[in-house]
Amino acid sequence: MPAKPELFDQIDPAPRLLMGPGPINAYPRVLRAMSAQLLGQFDPQFRQYMSETSALYRQVFQTDNEWTMLIDGTARAAIEAAMASLVEPGDRVLIASFGRFGQLKTEIAQRCAADVRVIEAPWGQVFTAAAIEAGIKTHRPKLLALCQGDTSTTMLQPLEEIGAICRRHGVLLQVDATASFAGTPLPVDRWQIDVVTAGLQKCLGGPSGAAPITFSAQVGGHIRRRRHIEQGLQPSGYQPGSGVRINSNYFDLAMVMDYWSDAALNHHTEATTMLYGARECARIVLQEGLEACFARHARAGAAMVAGVEAMGLTVYGDKQHKMPNVVGVHIPPGVNGDRVRGALLRHFNIEIGSSFGPLQGKIWRIGTMGYNAREDCVLATLAGFEAVLAAESYPARRGAAVDAAMAVFGG
Repeated sequence: MPAKPELFDQIDPAPRLLMGPGPINAYPRVLRAMSAQLLGQFDPQFRQYMSETSALYRQVFQTDNEWTMLIDGTARAAIEAAMASLVEPGDRVLIASFGRFGQLKTEIAQRCAADVRVIEAPWGQVFTAAAIEAGIKTHRPKLLALCQGDTSTTMLQPLEEIGAICRRHGVLLQVDATASFAGTPLPVDRWQIDVVTAGLQKCLGGPSGAAPITFSAQVGGHIRRRRHIEQGLQPSGYQPGSGVRINSNYFDLAMVMDYWSDAALNHHTEATTMLYGARECARIVLQEGLEACFARHARAGAAMVAGVEAMGLTVYGDKQHKMPNVVGVHIPPGVNGDRVRGALLRHFNIEIGSSFGPLQGKIWRIGTMGYNAREDCVLATLAGFEAVLAAESYPARRGAAVDAAMAVFGG
């Protein structure tokens, strides 16, 4: 059967303003970088770009870790690569879960055949340092894994004390910073975090598809114990590591380490355009300055909160511990949340998010991150949001949201 002619039309997406919990609109500079000519993965110029990308992300992660690189795949790929490569079958893993993405890490650890233990904070809240230390004392894990920011609940877990607690108890700490990286402070070395994973499609302002990762020399040593080079690449006299072979080829960080090292041992074909994009994301953040980038996200987030509250809407969860770059908003009684989202998309080309699990249909999630953590994006979203809520007969003083947000921006 011949293909229909319209299947071959050029891709021409609508000009959406993505103000949900991610992905968001990419920086134009990133898209331009991604249009550059392809290179072979062992071309000296491309190897130099790989080295530069590592150096750039060390600065964004605020770390001296040699092992700072990209995993080809979305943010979840880095989470899984870290856990699959570090956790051997039967190792005890403690998950501190306060939302949907704590549940994700639980499932990944289970798939790694870990002895998984879970402590939970109610959705809309975070853990105290004392609660995490109590969980470590009770379960005595090899690894503690948790989010910094969980977009499902919009909560930001304080981490300043957690690394030191883990060190005292001989526990490794893995942090998923997918939704918070480059939008709020995360000094990896100062906070003594062993593994951090991230994604491009949130505060870094890029497309999904490459996942920055950094891990300590201690973690690198654990992974090296499991080093097994695949058969077609084994050099003469090769001796495998003493540990259990990592139960994934693609997510085998021991082989990825060899690939990114000066040895340049073949593993996969690097996602060239994604590396270009990831490199440019880091350049943008560092040229702006980390502190300035954090302040911009905080200001845009505060303006969005001021705007939704000026409409009489209620912010979800513990405001003291909310993420600066995502806000949850209670859907008022009598308002159809999906219809509001649909109208905002249809009339204004603006996307906001719903939520998962127990919050499905109960809150909207609005993001202010990366390229979209800007005054014009916040004001346009609030103006459109106000208009579609009025069509739902929701009583709000017209213009109040924009006025409140402009006051935060100093307008």
